Amino acid sequence: MDANELLKKVRKIEIKTRGLSQNIFAGEYHSAFKGRGMTFSEVREYQYGDDIRDIDWNVTARHNHPYVKVYEEERELTVMLLVDVSGSRLFGAAGEPKREMIAEIAATLAFSAIQNNDKIGVIFFSDKIEKFIPLKKGRKHILFIIREVLDFTPESSGTDIGSALRYFSDALKKRCTTFLISDFIDSHDYYKALSIASNKHDVYGIQVYDKRDSQLVNIGLIRLRDLETGELRWVDTSSKRVRDTFSKWWYTRQLQMNENFKRCRVNSCSVATDEDYVSALMGLFKNRI
Repeated sequence: MDANELLKKVRKIEIKTRGLSQNIFAGEYHSAFKGRGMTFSEVREYQYGDDIRDIDWNVTARHNHPYVKVYEEERELTVMLLVDVSGSRLFGAAGEPKREMIAEIAATLAFSAIQNNDKIGVIFFSDKIEKFIPLKKGRKHILFIIREVLDFTPESSGTDIGSALRYFSDALKKRCTTFLISDFIDSHDYYKALSIASNKHDVYGIQVYDKRDSQLVNIGLIRLRDLETGELRWVDTSSKRVRDTFSKWWYTRQLQMNENFKRCRVNSCSVATDEDYVSALMGLFKNRI
């Protein structure tokens, strides 16, 4: 897209998502993720009104008098976005293209992060690491991220989520809050890499999909091109067997994705491109495992 069109899209997304992060998500984001950043500060004598769950029983036993642990909140979090830039993100049949919804979700999360003075960085991936944007703060940094999500041209068109997760786990040693944004159309097994990443970091999965990813419409004989491999194939969508096979493939893949999330204790949400992602993100913030 040309520079003027890109600037208009960036500005439109900024206005929408900054408003969402300020008016809707600010409290939910803070309560969902700030609670993870509590560090031990000191032990002091119990005072009226202290939570009994904070009593340090070892110190209490030694002094024969109740003592409580005092914690302080970590004021800054590190937030990483792992963004799928493979070929399938360009698809758009129902609603807006996946690429644009991914950009809006990434922007909403980014603006929510800077509301809390958190640093945010991005890893773009296809079937390899395409680009790493280092952790920074500020509106200028967020606008750069939005521009890149909308207009970034990857070198490869395939998808390898496991490779991205392994790179992320190796690159970031300090525990951080991580959002993996993808349509999760991936022929590779990424369970092991997800398990390792979720043990080291707080990982959240956000699936963005088009409803035409899940079912074929009966429109007769059509020629389809795989956006990731470039393969062209004639498909008879009038065949019920073909449509049922396609739907079964989608259903099986969704079951496997959700099983991976469940086994790795990764909170997740799925949102279609013709749906409102606000409620999906609100649910993700509120329903942490």
